[in-house]
Amino acid sequence: MAELITRKENAVGWVIFSNPAKLNAVTHDMWMALPGKIAALDADSEVRMIVITGDGDKAFISGADISQFEKTRGSAEAQAIYNRSVVDAYEAPARCSKPVVAKIRGICMGGGLGLAAACDVRIAAADAVFRMPAARLGLGYNFTGIKRFVQLLGVANTSDIFFSARKFDAADALVMGFVNRIVPVADLDREVAAYCELVAENAPLTMAAAKFAILQTGLDPDARDLEQAARMIEACFSSEDYREGRRAFMEKRKPNFTGK
Repeated sequence: MAELITRKENAVGWVIFSNPAKLNAVTHDMWMALPGKIAALDADSEVRMIVITGDGDKAFISGADISQFEKTRGSAEAQAIYNRSVVDAYEAPARCSKPVVAKIRGICMGGGLGLAAACDVRIAAADAVFRMPAARLGLGYNFTGIKRFVQLLGVANTSDIFFSARKFDAADALVMGFVNRIVPVADLDREVAAYCELVAENAPLTMAAAKFAILQTGLDPDARDLEQAARMIEACFSSEDYREGRRAFMEKRKPNFTGK
């Protein structure tokens, strides 16, 4: 059964793409469900960050479920509905105020590559394999998605992976700047857990303000909301967490942030 699984582990919310029989290929229903799943975890005050991953050890996400294309993308009207669902899914990590990490093992291709690109941080196992096969399928990739890749990889690397539709490994992905870190397969769970613990200890308001400001840099100047960015920064300085951070520093102890 193809489904999105969510769970909480301490301060970490997990979104797991589960369709093991098809290497976690994403159905239309899964694309449509993702924004709601992420929004629910974003609204949960106990959750400090979110990790997106795939079910099992063979794939993060192998792409969209091509077996559905005739039904879900077979006409202009159906294609428009499908495209809107995918765009909304890709935008969900950015709409989330909390850090979103992609934990990548095995195959990460097509829609999986696009979703990983939309996350804030990407940690990959050494066995990860990447590909953007749009040119092999004859489909058009929307401007927003292309822009996201250009901002992440640069023009030359984006051109390469889209024009060639070639597979590339974790080492290539690191050189391109697509992934932040590569870890041995056996260490992936431990390293991601350690990273999550590190992030979850930090001040939520500070992370939210930083994420909002980072996202503004990718927008056209006229679209940037610098006033909101300034308000979020001011909220940090007037927060109890800022006072707690100062006290903890002076007392040489770990701060206990509450997001208030």
